[in-house]
Amino acid sequence: MPELHTIICSTRPGRVGAAVGDWFHGYAQAHGKFDCVRVDLAEVALPIFDEPYHPRLQKYQHEHTKRWSASVASADAFVFVTPEYNFGPPPALLNALNYLYNEWNYKPAAFVSYGGVSGGMRAVEREKSTLTTLKMVPLMEAVTVVDVAKHLDADKRFAPAQIHTDSAKALLDELLRWSNALGTLR
Repeated sequence: MPELHTIICSTRPGRVGAAVGDWFHGYAQAHGKFDCVRVDLAEVALPIFDEPYHPRLQKYQHEHTKRWSASVASADAFVFVTPEYNFGPPPALLNALNYLYNEWNYKPAAFVSYGGVSGGMRAVEREKSTLTTLKMVPLMEAVTVVDVAKHLDADKRFAPAQIHTDSAKALLDELLRWSNALGTLR
Protein backbone atom coordinates (compact mmCIF):
# COMPACT_ATOMS: atom_id res chain seq x y z
CA MET A 1 0.00 0.00 0.00
CA PRO A 2 1.18 3.54 -0.64
CA GLU A 3 2.35 5.48 2.40
CA LEU A 4 0.20 8.52 3.22
CA HIS A 5 1.49 11.22 5.53
CA THR A 6 -1.13 13.40 7.17
CA ILE A 7 0.81 16.52 8.13
CA ILE A 8 -0.60 18.76 10.85
CA CYS A 9 0.70 22.17 9.81
CA SER A 10 -0.11 24.50 12.70
CA THR A 11 2.36 24.63 15.57
CA ARG A 12 0.56 27.36 17.51
CA PRO A 13 -0.31 26.68 21.17
CA GLY A 14 -4.08 26.26 21.52
CA ARG A 15 -4.44 25.15 17.89
CA VAL A 16 -7.32 22.98 16.71
CA GLY A 17 -5.28 21.47 13.89
CA ALA A 18 -4.32 18.42 15.94
CA ALA A 19 -8.01 17.62 16.55
CA VAL A 20 -8.85 17.95 12.85
CA GLY A 21 -5.70 16.03 11.89
CA ASP A 22 -6.43 13.21 14.32
CA TRP A 23 -9.92 12.83 12.86
CA PHE A 24 -8.61 12.75 9.28
CA HIS A 25 -5.77 10.36 10.14
CA GLY A 26 -8.27 7.96 11.72
CA TYR A 27 -10.58 8.30 8.73
CA ALA A 28 -7.70 7.55 6.35
CA GLN A 29 -6.77 4.46 8.37
CA ALA A 30 -10.38 3.22 8.16
CA HIS A 31 -10.36 3.90 4.40
CA GLY A 32 -7.91 1.00 4.28
CA LYS A 33 -6.03 1.81 1.07
CA PHE A 34 -2.98 3.55 2.56
CA ASP A 35 -0.31 2.87 5.13
CA CYS A 36 -1.07 5.96 7.23
CA VAL A 37 1.48 8.04 9.14
CA ARG A 38 0.53 11.04 11.30
CA VAL A 39 3.12 13.82 11.18
CA ASP A 40 2.83 16.86 13.45
CA LEU A 41 5.08 19.79 12.55
CA ALA A 42 4.99 20.84 16.22
CA GLU A 43 6.72 17.53 17.05
CA VAL A 44 9.08 17.69 14.06
CA ALA A 45 10.18 21.09 15.45
CA LEU A 46 12.25 22.35 12.55
CA PRO A 47 14.06 25.62 13.25
CA ILE A 48 13.82 28.39 10.67
CA PHE A 49 15.58 27.02 7.59
CA ASP A 50 19.23 26.71 8.56
CA GLU A 51 20.94 24.54 5.96
CA PRO A 52 23.94 26.12 4.19
CA TYR A 53 23.37 24.32 0.86
CA HIS A 54 20.42 24.43 -1.51
CA PRO A 55 18.00 21.56 -0.75
CA ARG A 56 18.36 20.21 -4.31
CA LEU A 57 21.91 19.14 -3.44
CA GLN A 58 20.75 17.07 -0.44
CA LYS A 59 23.99 17.91 1.42
CA TYR A 60 22.20 18.18 4.74
CA GLN A 61 24.33 19.26 7.67
CA HIS A 62 21.84 19.01 10.53
CA GLU A 63 20.25 15.93 12.09
CA HIS A 64 16.81 17.57 12.14
CA THR A 65 17.01 17.97 8.35
CA LYS A 66 18.19 14.40 7.83
CA ARG A 67 15.25 13.11 9.91
CA TRP A 68 12.81 15.33 8.01
CA SER A 69 14.27 14.22 4.69
CA ALA A 70 13.85 10.54 5.59
CA SER A 71 10.25 11.12 6.66
CA VAL A 72 9.22 12.96 3.51
CA ALA A 73 11.15 10.58 1.23
CA SER A 74 9.26 7.59 2.66
CA ALA A 75 5.84 9.02 1.74
CA ASP A 76 3.99 8.40 -1.49
CA ALA A 77 1.27 11.00 -0.85
CA PHE A 78 0.47 13.84 1.54
CA VAL A 79 -2.53 15.47 3.14
CA PHE A 80 -1.81 18.85 4.67
CA VAL A 81 -4.10 19.77 7.58
CA THR A 82 -3.82 23.53 7.40
CA PRO A 83 -5.30 26.66 8.90
CA GLU A 84 -5.24 30.09 7.34
CA TYR A 85 -3.17 32.86 8.91
CA ASN A 86 -3.80 36.34 7.49
CA PHE A 87 -5.05 34.88 4.18
CA GLY A 88 -1.93 32.71 3.92
CA PRO A 89 -0.25 29.49 4.98
CA PRO A 90 1.10 28.83 8.47
CA PRO A 91 4.81 29.71 8.59
CA ALA A 92 5.74 26.25 9.92
CA LEU A 93 4.37 24.65 6.74
CA LEU A 94 6.30 26.92 4.37
CA ASN A 95 9.44 26.34 6.42
CA ALA A 96 8.97 22.55 6.31
CA LEU A 97 8.36 22.60 2.56
CA ASN A 98 11.41 24.78 1.89
CA TYR A 99 13.79 22.49 3.80
CA LEU A 100 13.64 19.87 1.04
CA TYR A 101 13.21 19.61 -2.69
CA ASN A 102 13.82 16.20 -4.28
CA GLU A 103 11.95 14.33 -1.55
CA TRP A 104 8.69 16.10 -2.49
CA ASN A 105 8.96 15.54 -6.25
CA TYR A 106 6.27 13.62 -8.16
CA LYS A 107 3.99 13.06 -5.20
CA PRO A 108 0.32 14.03 -4.93
CA ALA A 109 -1.00 16.21 -2.15
CA ALA A 110 -4.42 17.19 -0.89
CA PHE A 111 -5.70 19.51 1.81
CA VAL A 112 -7.89 19.42 4.86
CA SER A 113 -8.27 23.10 5.62
CA TYR A 114 -10.06 24.78 8.46
CA GLY A 115 -10.79 28.21 9.80
CA GLY A 116 -13.56 30.77 9.99
CA VAL A 117 -15.73 31.85 7.10
CA SER A 118 -13.23 30.84 4.40
CA GLY A 119 -12.42 27.45 5.92
CA GLY A 120 -8.76 28.03 5.11
CA MET A 121 -9.28 28.01 1.36
CA ARG A 122 -7.27 31.18 0.73
CA ALA A 123 -4.23 29.58 2.38
CA VAL A 124 -4.67 26.42 0.31
CA GLU A 125 -4.59 28.41 -2.93
CA ARG A 126 -1.25 29.92 -1.94
CA GLU A 127 0.11 26.58 -0.74
CA LYS A 128 -0.72 24.94 -4.06
CA SER A 129 1.63 27.27 -5.94
CA THR A 130 4.49 26.29 -3.62
CA LEU A 131 3.72 22.60 -4.15
CA THR A 132 3.85 22.87 -7.92
CA THR A 133 7.29 24.46 -7.64
CA LEU A 134 8.33 21.34 -5.71
CA LYS A 135 7.04 19.20 -8.63
CA MET A 136 4.11 17.96 -6.58
CA VAL A 137 0.56 17.49 -7.83
CA PRO A 138 -1.97 19.30 -5.65
CA LEU A 139 -5.44 17.82 -6.03
CA MET A 140 -8.74 19.60 -6.38
CA GLU A 141 -10.52 17.27 -3.93
CA ALA A 142 -10.37 18.66 -0.42
CA VAL A 143 -12.01 18.76 2.96
CA THR A 144 -12.93 22.32 3.93
CA VAL A 145 -14.07 23.01 7.48
CA VAL A 146 -15.86 26.35 7.72
CA ASP A 147 -16.36 27.72 11.26
CA VAL A 148 -14.24 24.96 12.74
CA ALA A 149 -15.08 25.96 16.33
CA LYS A 150 -18.66 24.81 15.72
CA HIS A 151 -17.36 21.32 14.98
CA LEU A 152 -15.46 20.78 18.21
CA ASP A 153 -17.12 18.84 21.01
CA ALA A 154 -16.81 19.60 24.73
CA ASP A 155 -13.46 17.75 24.84
CA LYS A 156 -12.13 19.76 21.86
CA ARG A 157 -12.33 16.74 19.54
CA PHE A 158 -13.37 17.34 15.94
CA ALA A 159 -16.93 16.20 15.20
CA PRO A 160 -17.29 16.03 11.40
CA ALA A 161 -20.47 16.72 9.50
CA GLN A 162 -21.53 14.45 6.64
CA ILE A 163 -19.99 16.84 4.10
CA HIS A 164 -16.59 16.38 5.78
CA THR A 165 -16.70 12.57 5.67
CA ASP A 166 -18.03 12.57 2.09
CA SER A 167 -15.25 14.97 1.07
CA ALA A 168 -12.63 12.88 2.88
CA LYS A 169 -13.67 9.75 1.00
CA ALA A 170 -13.52 11.52 -2.37
CA LEU A 171 -10.13 13.02 -1.46
CA LEU A 172 -8.64 9.66 -0.45
CA ASP A 173 -10.01 7.83 -3.51
CA GLU A 174 -8.49 10.43 -5.84
CA LEU A 175 -5.24 10.60 -3.86
CA LEU A 176 -4.86 6.84 -4.30
CA ARG A 177 -5.27 7.14 -8.09
CA TRP A 178 -2.63 9.86 -8.31
CA SER A 179 -0.27 8.12 -5.91
CA ASN A 180 -0.33 4.98 -8.04
CA ALA A 181 0.05 6.93 -11.29
CA LEU A 182 2.92 9.11 -10.07
CA GLY A 183 4.74 6.12 -8.63
CA THR A 184 6.14 5.40 -12.08
CA LEU A 185 7.83 8.84 -12.12
CA ARG A 186 9.40 8.30 -8.72
